[in-house]
Amino acid sequence: SHSNKMGSAAPTLPKRPIRVLISGAAGQIGYSLIPMLLSGRALGDDQPIDLVLLDIPSCKDKLEGVCMEVQDCGFGLLRSLTPTVDGKTAFEGCDLCILVGGFPRKPGMLRADLLKKNGGIFSAMGKAIAATASRNVKVVVVANPANTNCLIAALNAAQIPKQNFSCLTRLDMNRAKGQIVSRFGLFSANDVKVEAWLS
Repeated sequence: SHSNKMGSAAPTLPKRPIRVLISGAAGQIGYSLIPMLLSGRALGDDQPIDLVLLDIPSCKDKLEGVCMEVQDCGFGLLRSLTPTVDGKTAFEGCDLCILVGGFPRKPGMLRADLLKKNGGIFSAMGKAIAATASRNVKVVVVANPANTNCLIAALNAAQIPKQNFSCLTRLDMNRAKGQIVSRFGLFSANDVKVEAWLS
């Protein structure tokens, strides 16, 4: 900022609020992300947020409880809070989508069954993002298998640049490191460099 002749800083204009969506917001991971966003640890302590919390209809009551907790916290960066169970309209105008919600693997469930179930979920989210989100939206996929779910969402959002999609694969990286350490008799996973990517 610039200083005037009296030495005080010129006022800075507040940032435009960004619209952030968390899917699976009533679940433990989605719930734990909310304070990180609204305290400024994720996007900066001067970034106002319009927060959209999305979950499935069977979690509607739990989602409303999460919203009451968020309101009770009085986060200064929160400009608006929108709970919804409507996956078709939730992404409207979103600048950042954090896709935590996915179908969990049940006992006895084959990986192919899990992929099919999540394929439908992430295909629908990709289409909704393409239809209603900001053209510059950034999408982060958390739900496992994150790389496959990310690819499915990206393929169903052809209007959004592919580089705007990413997924969190730290668990996969840690597992790969553990396998390498075990296989080659290394002392520590710190000695192993692993990268994961999606093209």
